[in-house]
Formats: sequence, structure tokens, C-alpha cells
Amino acid sequence: MSITTTTHLNFRGDARQALEFYQAVFGGRLGIATYGDFGMPKDAPGADDVVFGQLESEGGFRVMAYDIPGAPAGPATGGPTRRENGVTLTEQPFFVSVRGTALDEVKEYWDALSAGASIIEPLAASAWSRGFGMLTDRFGVTWILDVAAEHQAG
Repeated sequence: MSITTTTHLNFRGDARQALEFYQAVFGGRLGIATYGDFGMPKDAPGADDVVFGQLESEGGFRVMAYDIPGAPAGPATGGPTRRENGVTLTEQPFFVSVRGTALDEVKEYWDALSAGASIIEPLAASAWSRGFGMLTDRFGVTWILDVAAEHQAG
């Protein structure tokens, strides 16, 4: 038996823009279906919102997303905020983690995701990785990017 775990992100009207941005960062095949595609009248508010979106790359990146029906605009992943190191952070019950085996590869993703992002922890060497960084992208999703450690704990 095997299973696949896929991060499913919730948005408030900008799932399409987020998925297209992530496709520009990670590459891959993008599939999007709207509420209108599933029977909502095309002229109804929200008919163009994403009911099912998925991005999958050959390199192993996979994410799903949709727009919460009738939700007000703004980050859907948001909760309470706090300030840390001069950056306003939105508390979330999850982060999306992207781990690569080469620093160059991780840095490429980092540079692309950084556009319009709030940097929480700059990408740099750490005690456990040749590269580790954390940011919240312009869609309100917090990402952790790192290079896999050569020696795993255990």
C-alpha cells in the first residue's frame, strides 16, 4: 500500500493567481476547474472562482487549491498576527515545506517565491542544513525551504 499527501491551500478569490505563480516557480502541469465549470451560472458572482485546482511537477512538487465560496477577500490561511523581527506574521496551523538536495535548486525556488513576500528567516546555512529559510508569500502562505541534511537524525 502507498499513499500520497498533497497540501491543499484555501484562498479567497485568488487561487488561480496563486497557482499560476507557483507554476512559474516550480513548473509543472496546472489544472483548474471553476464553480461555473461545475454548473454555477456563468454570470453568478464567484462562477470564475476555483473549485478545484492542482499543480504537479515532474520534480515532485504538488499542491491543490480552491477559493472558499463567498469568503471575503484576504488571506484564507490567516489567523492572529504578531510582530517578530520587524515583520508581521500571520499565525497559521501549517507551513508548506519544500526540501531539495542541492542548494542551487532551493535558492532558485527561494528567489522566485520571494517576489512580494515577507521574509521571516533569510535563506542561509544553519546548524542542520546548508540552506534554510522561511517566508510568507504575497498570497499569505508561509513556506519553509531547506536543503536536506546529509546526516539524518535517528
